[in-house]
Amino acid sequence: MLEEYDFSNARKNPYAKALKKQITINIDSNTIDYFKEQAEVVGIPYQTLINLYLKDCVANNRHLSLSWQ
Repeated sequence: MLEEYDFSNARKNPYAKALKKQITINIDSNTIDYFKEQAEVVGIPYQTLINLYLKDCVANNRHLSLSWQ
């Protein structure tokens, strides 16, 4: 290990804005099971799949239409 490092040519992390934030969220078990099944088919972790789905909702400015009966 060097005593001193030269960071004069360093550049910012291009992915810094895409850092993820850990949260706690309550999701129905059948919803989690659905995403786990889909994730297995696609071959990616289910949490990544949920994140991709939510990012798609944001990118396409989707809004829920709820009606209470």
